[in-house]
Amino acid sequence: MVQLFRRLTGEAKNLQKEAFKQLLTLSTSAFGLVAALAWNEFITEFVETYIRPIVGASSKLISSLIYAVIITLFAVLVTYNLTKIVKRR
Repeated sequence: MVQLFRRLTGEAKNLQKEAFKQLLTLSTSAFGLVAALAWNEFITEFVETYIRPIVGASSKLISSLIYAVIITLFAVLVTYNLTKIVKRR
């Protein structure tokens, strides 16, 4: 009976630990999404304000291309740096 209680207590602690890990993962993902949306809005506004007047008001295609390049470079930079951090640990 005592062994069963200890085993159940240990499993409950493991379950609690896993639940907290999942909560951390979900919270991190949620904040990452919010940050990505904020950057998306900033870069869109930047392209609309500073790039579109240079390439011409009717050139939405060029503005969209510049936006896509900026986003891609940003994603590569962040991914590269995060990979370096994970490899160090």
